[in-house]
Amino acid sequence: MSAEAPVEGLLRMGELAERAGVSVSTVKHYLREGLLGGDAQVTRTSRNMAYYPPEFVERIRLIKRLQEERFMPLRVIRGVMDEDPERLRALVELEDRVLERASAAQDRRRISRGELRRRYELPGNVLDRLEELKILTPTSRGYDPDDVAIVEAIARFRAGGYDEQLGFTVYDTLRYREALAPLVEEEVRTLLGRLAGEVDPDRAAEIVAAGAEPLRELVGAVHSKLLLAELRRRG
Repeated sequence: MSAEAPVEGLLRMGELAERAGVSVSTVKHYLREGLLGGDAQVTRTSRNMAYYPPEFVERIRLIKRLQEERFMPLRVIRGVMDEDPERLRALVELEDRVLERASAAQDRRRISRGELRRRYELPGNVLDRLEELKILTPTSRGYDPDDVAIVEAIARFRAGGYDEQLGFTVYDTLRYREALAPLVEEEVRTLLGRLAGEVDPDRAAEIVAAGAEPLRELVGAVHSKLLLAELRRRG
């Protein structure tokens, strides 16, 4: 067997790093952390020369994305990569597709701060506090439809008598965000877990988008029933 036979189709360290778009030191770090599989996938022709399968390219790109875009620690990445790297890749692709569609839809319907205040006559300091609390998250292009819906709700609360004189402030919105956060985490985990790898990403994104409005109505209706039940219990 010739000396070239064992390395046919494989990549040197430098080639692997170049194709994956990272530095050689990054590849070495991933290897040390056990993120690229064991030595069984590496072909060594001498003590200082090794060759790597081309599949490592996509694996490295995925690891880098999880680090930079989702801020996942390497130990967490190693765990999920060991379980099912293909499913993880499908999850990331689905998340990206859903976010892409949602962001595009929101950006088309953003409004300016001036327009927001004109519509709802909310004091500027109230908007400032809501932004500081991250309840509202405007960009340079203005407020998205969810921001507008939150402001409209607060304006209606204030018009109905929920004002500062009775102790109602923008800080009350934190209660709802804190209560909803774990529910949303579980919802996203369940939804993506059922769709990723099972449904075409574009179709899955359509399903997620189609469920947004019914979900709002469901949460609102359940909240209303719970509110009335609690009032009756106290009565």
